[in-house]
Amino acid sequence: QVQVVESGGGSVQAGGSLRLSCTASGLNFDHYAMGWFRQTPGKKREGVSCISANGHPTYLLDSVQGRFTISRDNAKNTLYLQMNSLEPGDTAIYYCAATPNLGSFCYSSEFEYDYWGQGTQVTVSS
Repeated sequence: QVQVVESGGGSVQAGGSLRLSCTASGLNFDHYAMGWFRQTPGKKREGVSCISANGHPTYLLDSVQGRFTISRDNAKNTLYLQMNSLEPGDTAIYYCAATPNLGSFCYSSEFEYDYWGQGTQVTVSS
């Protein structure tokens, strides 16, 4: 049974940092492309960043360029999202997602992902 679990969310002031983690079990982690998505009430879920199975980040939302960094540790079955210079507009529930793909690419669309975590809340106050 595949399980995807996010952690690391919380409340910070604008300009602060958080690092989200996502641990996946029940799958061959290094055979999966991974993505981070976020959603606020009343809005569509949007892709924040994704990374291929072999560690090539291939997508980053324009509004987080230069502030967020995605990475993965295949030995630990863990995906990360380092978020710096956080802004109130980054407030959302952040989700981790996985999809089987051995190539050097990943997907920015939520519809390409098979497995999802329950989400972790990130709140940035001004």
